[in-house]
Amino acid sequence: MNDLANSTMTTTSPPKRIDFNTPELQRKRRIRALKDRLTRWYVFIGGLAVLGAITLIFFFLGYVVLPLFQGASLTAEKSITPAWMQDAGKPLMISVEEQNQVGMRVSDKGQVLFFNAQDATELSRVNLPIPAGTTVTSISKDQPGIPLVIVGLSNGQALVFRHTYKVTYPDGKKTISPALEYPYGEAPINLDEQGRALEHVNLNTADSTLVVAGSTGAQLHVLALTQEENMMTGEVTSEQRSIELPQMTEPVKAIYIDPRQQWLYVINGRAQADVFSLRDKSLNGRYKLLENADAEVTASTQLVGGISLIIGDSSGGLAQWFMARDPDGELRLKPIRSFQMGSAPIVEITAEERRKGFVAMDASGKLGVFHSTAHRTLLVNQVVDGQGLFGLSPRANRVIVEQGGKILPLVLDNPHPEVSWSALWSKVWYENYDEPKYVWQSTAANTDFEPKLSLSPLTFGTLKAAFYAMLLAAPLAVAAAIYTAYFMAPGMRRKVKPVIELMEAMPTVILGFFAGLFLAPYVEGHLPGIFSLLMLVPIGILVAGFAWSRLPESLRLRVPDGWESAILIPVILFVGWLSLFMSPHLEAWFFGGDMRMWISHDLGITYDQRNALVVGLAMGFAVIPNIYSIAEDAVFSVPRGLTLGSLALGATPWQTMTRVVILTASPGIFSALMIGMGRAVGETMIVLMATGNTPVMEMNLFEGLRTLAANVAVEMPESEVGGSHYRVLFLSALVLLLFTFIMNTLAELIRQRLRKKYSSL
Repeated sequence: MNDLANSTMTTTSPPKRIDFNTPELQRKRRIRALKDRLTRWYVFIGGLAVLGAITLIFFFLGYVVLPLFQGASLTAEKSITPAWMQDAGKPLMISVEEQNQVGMRVSDKGQVLFFNAQDATELSRVNLPIPAGTTVTSISKDQPGIPLVIVGLSNGQALVFRHTYKVTYPDGKKTISPALEYPYGEAPINLDEQGRALEHVNLNTADSTLVVAGSTGAQLHVLALTQEENMMTGEVTSEQRSIELPQMTEPVKAIYIDPRQQWLYVINGRAQADVFSLRDKSLNGRYKLLENADAEVTASTQLVGGISLIIGDSSGGLAQWFMARDPDGELRLKPIRSFQMGSAPIVEITAEERRKGFVAMDASGKLGVFHSTAHRTLLVNQVVDGQGLFGLSPRANRVIVEQGGKILPLVLDNPHPEVSWSALWSKVWYENYDEPKYVWQSTAANTDFEPKLSLSPLTFGTLKAAFYAMLLAAPLAVAAAIYTAYFMAPGMRRKVKPVIELMEAMPTVILGFFAGLFLAPYVEGHLPGIFSLLMLVPIGILVAGFAWSRLPESLRLRVPDGWESAILIPVILFVGWLSLFMSPHLEAWFFGGDMRMWISHDLGITYDQRNALVVGLAMGFAVIPNIYSIAEDAVFSVPRGLTLGSLALGATPWQTMTRVVILTASPGIFSALMIGMGRAVGETMIVLMATGNTPVMEMNLFEGLRTLAANVAVEMPESEVGGSHYRVLFLSALVLLLFTFIMNTLAELIRQRLRKKYSSL
């Protein structure tokens, strides 16, 4: 025993001590610590960079958008007392040419004086060819942007002339040469046979017809002059006819002719407007322009396009009126919107030549800048002391005021008057519309067009597309994720999940192309089959499940546990085939052979081939992989112990799934839905190619839409950099970014709350 003990003591040696402080291990620890620090700083700096990038994007979008909501500014230059003012006569009209270099002044002496718009030096004078001994008693011009002027004479005649500005470059120096032309001859047109002075005149040209109107007291004189040119000989023949209208009872204050030569607006009395039909030669109606009985109309003008009248009154108010249909379908002159400049009477109003804006001056010398459609008062400044006369340049960036024998040049900066919060988000009553509407129409073919920049239909279209996409994608994706993670066999899950996630790799432009060129016409031709498919597939799955549960147990046990879903593949294929096969028969039995015609005519529902149904199918297919992947991971990540514990306590698999698994995974499922929603809101190519891009505000499943993202993609390349349209598109991007940011923030707050609530399970 001693030998054994000795041998045991001899063979048992103390454990070998490991030295953890060797140079090699120290070096590894230093390297690992360095990697940890680098990774920590990398993640920290990367996170700050992401936050900084998002912040910079917000600031950049705000920087581009902010000028939209700034008002106008007016800068006064040094007033000038020109020498020619001594014998120039009383001014009746002042205008400025396109380049802001030459001004024109028409006086009551029948003299047109052209002067330098910078220093007011005289350039040239032209005496109008009016009869000796006559004076100019009234003056007016055609629609804004048309350089035709008509002057009424003291002998009952009227003269029409055009002011032109020829640009030449002698010796490389730009020179503008003003001149007058007489397109209807130098002989005045006789309006009043009795030779009375024309107190008010107006004209309008459309095609080859000139309509001239004048008034003497309460009597109207309207002539239509038509010129036709012989294409073979070049000979021009003229025809003149008188238009007899019902006579007035009140003295006339102003006359305006509709650009289509359909209506004649006559402002008379204190505050009354009579509208005559030039085609029917009848009175359309008499309208009271002011509610205040003590006020009267003191100034008026037509906006660009000639459709709207701007009426100024003695209490400093301004109002826009135009023709719109009553509920009975008759055109009537209606008040649209009003402005208040001050308390002094409005003495002059001049409309811009390219926008629906106008500039007004009151008797105290205040100048106001307004925009009709945006309903904006952009500026009210005191420019002179007392009443004056002013002219506005075609670009609306320069104003010349004459008052008290002096010329005051003003520089006007008013880049974005047509944008306001009400114009962007509220209903707006546009010209030629019968009621206020939400409209997006940024461009058109004619120059009289007014941009309609309402973001409401675009925002509505964005939410509509996302709603229908999520209506299809959310139930399918979440249900598939729960079944795959909880019920499906692991072997089958390893095959199914990668296939569904692979769908996400498909480019959305391919989906949009497929939806626009194939799916949209196919859905249109197989509407009964598509709706049957959407209704019968869930029913078919339920029937198949019920039938499976009633089969003998010996048959059901032959299918491995978790592989039962494979049996549904032929069921879904059969139901789909049956639905599409029966589509023409269903259409013939229930819809008279054409379901689209039945929807349009019998139900009165608009049907567009590229509609929200097509978008829901295509974009839902694109969103499903996002929602499915995240939701499946959330369900699969539920601790196995919770599931087994629930089953051990006697709960069925279904009870365990509904009361334990889904509640525990609810934060992840909610995040999946929010990410899918964000993907649907920001989707561009599918909605661009499959919707028709019609900016309408209808929840109609069969009508198209336009989203914010698609609108930016379509119109940004064609917008003028720095223009209102350009900045509104940036505002669309900002709205989209804010919406996504707010949705994600709310989603994260809700997710954290759900996580905290169900973390104790």
